[in-house]
Amino acid sequence: MNYEQLQFNLNAYKETGEILDGAKFLIYQFDLDDDNFAGFGFRDELEKNSILLTANGEIGELQHVMIPKNIFDFDLTLVLNMLAHEMLHVRQKSPRMMILDKNEREWQAYYEMLFHTNFPQIPELSDYYKNFFGEKALIYYGRMGEGSELQLKYAEQKLEVEKFLQDIKNKKIEQ
Repeated sequence: MNYEQLQFNLNAYKETGEILDGAKFLIYQFDLDDDNFAGFGFRDELEKNSILLTANGEIGELQHVMIPKNIFDFDLTLVLNMLAHEMLHVRQKSPRMMILDKNEREWQAYYEMLFHTNFPQIPELSDYYKNFFGEKALIYYGRMGEGSELQLKYAEQKLEVEKFLQDIKNKKIEQ
């Protein structure tokens, strides 16, 4: 299904107030579903220009992804990347993965938004969002603790993210 068809379907879900069904539609269209996913629910909207999704549930238990009712007011590529981020959290909190450290979970999820290693079918973000989410990844890397086992585990990925962000900055300078 192409982008225009996807947008057409999402607009229909939006017009009929079937936001949760529209989100499920995207999960299935982009093969993001997981056995540990219990479904969607609504969370409060932040403001008109901000979007926040969360994966709610105890580690080892089924997860609900909470979305704002205005989710389809945002760019589809951004929404897909944010859904993939949360669906990675659904996997991370599953009994088969049980990633206990929040900083590690966030690092992996933001890294996914940049490099799409788990969900290669998700479209690439604009450089603006790549930079934004890359910086967020580095914040969580820093929170792992200087020289910690987790930082050592992700040291090569950190270098990859830093190079990625520098390449974006260099591209901006050249333009």
